[in-house]
Amino acid sequence: MTGAGSPGLRREVGLLGLTAIAVNGVVGSGIFVLPATVAGLLGPASPLAYLVAALVTALVVLCFAEAGSRFEETGGPYLYARVAFGDFPGFVVGWMFLLSRLAAAGAIANAFVAYLAYFHPAVAGPAGRLAAITLLLGGLAAVNVTGVRHGSRVVNVFTIAKLLPLLLLIAVGLASGRFAPLGAPPSLASLQRASLLLIFAFGGFENANVPTEEVREPRRHLPVALVTAILLSAALYVSIQVVAQAAVPGLAGEGAPLAAAGRALLGAGGAAVVTLGAVLSTSGSVSAIALVAPRLLYAFARAGQMPAPLGRVHPRYRTPHVAVVVTAFLVWSVAVLGSFALLAAVSAIARLTFSAATCLAVPVLRRKAAGRPPAFTVPGGDVVPVLAVLLSSWLLAGIPLDQARAGAVALLVGVALFFAGRVGATSG
Repeated sequence: MTGAGSPGLRREVGLLGLTAIAVNGVVGSGIFVLPATVAGLLGPASPLAYLVAALVTALVVLCFAEAGSRFEETGGPYLYARVAFGDFPGFVVGWMFLLSRLAAAGAIANAFVAYLAYFHPAVAGPAGRLAAITLLLGGLAAVNVTGVRHGSRVVNVFTIAKLLPLLLLIAVGLASGRFAPLGAPPSLASLQRASLLLIFAFGGFENANVPTEEVREPRRHLPVALVTAILLSAALYVSIQVVAQAAVPGLAGEGAPLAAAGRALLGAGGAAVVTLGAVLSTSGSVSAIALVAPRLLYAFARAGQMPAPLGRVHPRYRTPHVAVVVTAFLVWSVAVLGSFALLAAVSAIARLTFSAATCLAVPVLRRKAAGRPPAFTVPGGDVVPVLAVLLSSWLLAGIPLDQARAGAVALLVGVALFFAGRVGATSG
């Protein structure tokens, strides 16, 4: 059972801030490239894949909402797995969750550089890339050290800033009155492949489950934030796909599909507006992870499963400052040394692992009556958690062999870290 929570952290994140963290996790760099990929798989019927992926993701979201509504401690999926299954499974799940955040932040930081290079080509070079990544991560670390309120406000600002160009594109596209017909129904295989791709794009909502000790009324607000984030993201994704397909008939062949749609709908400045949206979107996604990931290291340290300094709270700012700095360094390292494709693949595998574990934890937490009585309960008994676990397992089974190897190595590193920590604690 978890402790009563740290008195050192302040509850300064409200419902709006929590929802912004979840939305920032979902709406990242993917929406700026996925419309072309999905159009290539399904053609005019592409919006159907977004609806299927959203419905499937909703099953997982409901499980995260119930598990999160039981606790007021920091940790998210790591906490749920540790309470439900014990220290070792909890550590492995937490490690995969941490790895997914680090890998995702590294991948998105590289995408940020690629979009920024549209305005300043020198950023694409080795020195420019290093400087851009360092300034982005260093600035976010400084903000998050000085207080969770500041970090949350930055996330809020980026959320609004990233949505405005997308909403402008949607508004202009819908006002134009141009709509592409849905055409013939797609094959089941094509719909399944496209939906699988988009399920990854709907991930990131789980960021909101982590900083619970710094959220006001977390058990009541978390379910609302998660459901709102998925509904908003689904509406945004479907609308963008509809507008882009109508504006650009050859959307599947576009390397920058939304920039092409912006150019078609808004003229010469349209591509720049959308690209600016991509810069803001990637910055916002990294800012959300910069706030969330240190709280996971803090939770590890609080449970005695990582070095104690990671659990320190700054005496003035009341933030896990050591964990913030360490997280920034780790993300900087993977961003500089790793490629976007590899980091994205590792993040996706890790996400499926901790998502399945959280869904499986829901029935266990019910039977153990762990935590407090849930403020939100998934309807239908164990049906939704079981379906969500089966879905996640099916997706994991379909991962390419080279990506599966990378995921297995990551898992083994987590196991090794757990037992190394146990040995160190015994010898100490």
